[in-house]
Amino acid sequence: MRVRTLGVGLVVLVAAATTTIARQSARAGADIKGDGITGRVEFREVPAQTDGGRDMKFMTGTSAVEVTATITGLKPGTHGFHLHAVGACDGPGFTSAGGHFDPGPHGMADPDANHPFHMGDLPNLVADATGRATLKSITTRVTLGSGPLSMFDADGTAVIIHANPDQGITAESKAGLSGGPRVACGVVTKQ
Repeated sequence: MRVRTLGVGLVVLVAAATTTIARQSARAGADIKGDGITGRVEFREVPAQTDGGRDMKFMTGTSAVEVTATITGLKPGTHGFHLHAVGACDGPGFTSAGGHFDPGPHGMADPDANHPFHMGDLPNLVADATGRATLKSITTRVTLGSGPLSMFDADGTAVIIHANPDQGITAESKAGLSGGPRVACGVVTKQ
């Protein structure tokens, strides 16, 4: 009977390891385009960890999404960087992407209200003197899988880069403190 228990425990352990590997392999990406701006943002689902000096204001769960961005053609300086509610990059100023990604019964997509607590809020990008910005960050505010925080809901998700820094504070609607004009956009797709 002892061997049987060990066998069941081993099967459970193997199943858990397989589930973890499958979860880690979920990937997505977005090709970023704007006026003279290009780049790529990669998303990879990984187990969340609360150590290693992570920016805890972007941690809210037990699974995480690693975000890696490489962008060129930006004005030197700091730029707001967010996930937006709709996977579209049309129209003047990429307005088809909607507000910030913030699903739920009490979600608030207005970019300036409820800030910096939207599920789609990410750390600012900082472009060097040549206009190149790179970022590697972890967030547990979204998932690449199913569920209410999935970036792959019915209308998808877009990545937006703003002209100005996100000041990380709540303001009145249209105040522009979350980054102002949208200068680049990319639709997130599964890989």
